[in-house]
Amino acid sequence: MWSESSLILDVFSRESGRLVLVAKGARRPYSQLRSVLLPFQHLLLSLGRAPASDSASEVQNLRAAEWAGGQAMLTGAALFSGLYLNELLMKLLARSDPHAALFDTYAQTLPHLANPSESAVQASLRAFELKLLQTLGFLPDLSLVTLTQQTVQPQSSYTLDPQSGVLMGAATDTAAISGHALVGLQAALQHGSLLALQQACSAQLPELRSALRGLLHYHLGSPHLRTRQLMLDVQALERSASS
Repeated sequence: MWSESSLILDVFSRESGRLVLVAKGARRPYSQLRSVLLPFQHLLLSLGRAPASDSASEVQNLRAAEWAGGQAMLTGAALFSGLYLNELLMKLLARSDPHAALFDTYAQTLPHLANPSESAVQASLRAFELKLLQTLGFLPDLSLVTLTQQTVQPQSSYTLDPQSGVLMGAATDTAAISGHALVGLQAALQHGSLLALQQACSAQLPELRSALRGLLHYHLGSPHLRTRQLMLDVQALERSASS
């Protein structure tokens, strides 16, 4: 059994995907793990399988952890953005299903969340959402109208529908995206450069945010995210304190 001094961790690893680990004794004041097990940090972990008699056999024991270099801790708005990415990963990725390219995208995205430019942060978030949806097979080819397989025309407007993919024309409940923006996004996705994808996302940030939110809510099965609600609650407290 696990004691009150243990920590239960949900880890995103490059080789093994999402893992649930128990760090025994990590809460104790003298534990060497206390200063290492920090969020949004790159760690080298040594694992051991939990005993077969354990009530949660899929949980592995964390034997050791070592900091492998990384960035400063996320704070303020950047912290909420990082928690948002983590919530998407926890809700959409199955355990023990590795996605090395997505792991690399996640690691490359985190430093961009502290950018003082809000538009740059939003472009980074949209780029990550696109890569996540693409990795899971939820993103259609953005250069083609999904039902007809006709080429998207740069001068026309289109809608991203969770069930029907890329549709020509605007929808009443979803922001329309220009064909030019969709073609640019697909080219950046095929190129594989995260920076190129972030730049492509900058072309129509408000419309892309609305479209991707619709796709994510559909595949999450709910429009409610804890991170978003937490951010709204904190903002309400700040307004209340300043009034």
